[in-house]
Amino acid sequence: MTRLSIDQQDAWRALSAHAQQMRGTHLRELFTARPGRHSAFTHRAAGLTLDLSKQRWSDETLELLLDLAREAQLPEAIRALLDGERVNRSEDRPALHTALRLPPEVSLRVEGIDLVPSVHASLDRMASMVESFHAGQWRGATGRAIGHVVNLGVGGSDLGPLMVTHALSDYRLQGVHKIEVHFASTMDGSQLADYLARLNPETTLFVLSSKSFTTIDTLSNARTARDWLMARLGIEEGVDDALVMRQHFIGVSASPEKMGEWGIADAHQLEFWEWVGGRYSLWGCIGLPIALVVGMARFRELLAGAHAMDRHFREAPLADNLPVLLALAGIWNVNFLDIRAHSILPYDGRLEYFAAYLEQLEMESNGKSVTHDGDKVSYSTCPVLWGQLGPNAQHAFYQLLHQGTQAVECDFIAPLVRYDDVTDEATRHHLMGQHRLSLANCFAQSRVLMLGDDAIADDGPRPGHKRYRGNQPSSTLLLDRLTPATLGALIALYEHKVFVQATIWDINPFDQWGVELGKQIAGETQHILEHHEGLEAMDESTRALIEAVWAAEQASR
Repeated sequence: MTRLSIDQQDAWRALSAHAQQMRGTHLRELFTARPGRHSAFTHRAAGLTLDLSKQRWSDETLELLLDLAREAQLPEAIRALLDGERVNRSEDRPALHTALRLPPEVSLRVEGIDLVPSVHASLDRMASMVESFHAGQWRGATGRAIGHVVNLGVGGSDLGPLMVTHALSDYRLQGVHKIEVHFASTMDGSQLADYLARLNPETTLFVLSSKSFTTIDTLSNARTARDWLMARLGIEEGVDDALVMRQHFIGVSASPEKMGEWGIADAHQLEFWEWVGGRYSLWGCIGLPIALVVGMARFRELLAGAHAMDRHFREAPLADNLPVLLALAGIWNVNFLDIRAHSILPYDGRLEYFAAYLEQLEMESNGKSVTHDGDKVSYSTCPVLWGQLGPNAQHAFYQLLHQGTQAVECDFIAPLVRYDDVTDEATRHHLMGQHRLSLANCFAQSRVLMLGDDAIADDGPRPGHKRYRGNQPSSTLLLDRLTPATLGALIALYEHKVFVQATIWDINPFDQWGVELGKQIAGETQHILEHHEGLEAMDESTRALIEAVWAAEQASR
């Protein structure tokens, strides 16, 4: 029997009818009509507080959305994900990033194998490496202690560790041999070239992070780094090539064979598994740069915070479940209010890269248009996601948010407390005042987006260019404070939000065939550029672009 698509089912139809009346309802009316609205739509878990009261919905809306979640069999899907069933149907495997943050005393048997011992064996191996770096015992080929580590990765092998190391900069480990961590992801070599110009090869090590160990971006940078080391240490210093490879490279991949073929020593390989998607991989050995910055104890706190959110996701009723509620707000906006743009706005400089991280997490996961059964969807899926630090964004694109023609859903994110541990009293006073200024802006912006002109004291008639419509939906996420544990919970919250939405949309959030196609076509185009053959197979525009490159290269000789 053919299953009806989700938009043909009763709960979806009921929401469509309900949306007709809600589209004409302003957020200011919803607050007036529902005393206690804030407490009714605010929920807490794992050190996070989620305020959904500024979403353009009512109690009835939420009940209908919960019906939709049940009709999509969301409780069963949550259990299947966390129990290790093959939820990644296009690749016929589980999606077990949550297993990477299970505590060692628990057991998770998937298809007859307990995954927890191998996960913690991998973490223990990483911990030994980290301890060696922090003790100053990891020596380069000339005997000098490694002081700089450059992570070569792209996508999930770059964005996750980059985002977390920056977010946890206050937790940089003290009293150990100092390790500076850098990130190079661009295939054009611009980031790497800067590091190679500044760093000493004798004290620099490279981490090659690639799930498949075939990613052209990463391997291109890796070859450049290897040639740099060989030229500077092998040719100039007379060091054996094998020693350079052993002491200056670590590999992190799901393919130990390819790491070995490339020249990574077996003892310096860190493994993760095919059942971990790249954009979900920071919890394992891809997180090596994080551990180098904050230490393994803090890294394990990050895992514990994520696991706390995993438990909440499994155990909390749908109506009190933070990932479910955040996801349902997004479903309501995208599919029923026709709001297809979503901005992530952290009000804490340490979360500078969080929006970029979520761009990959959400759009690579849910940027899909085909159901699990291979049918084309007849409804919108993932919105366009973007953002940056809120205080900076206020001077950039908030003009569009307040007075543009495009409706946008916003997530405001901030810690409640910061700087209270600064030792010097005067400095503490000033910094805490700056934090309160940041919070004031955060709360004020969401209020004006909600109320529009009603947020302003009545000062008489204003011209059109000074009027604000309001009625822009937003969520506010408050962290008790930004710690490894609450950051772990925050990331896991968004991971599970993505899964909830994918379940309702009946799409697979764990593959990325669009990315794979781009890699394939890029490889074919690279061959044409380099070998001057196959141009006739290209379209007119691409032929002209390639010929322009050839002409420029010829002219520069």
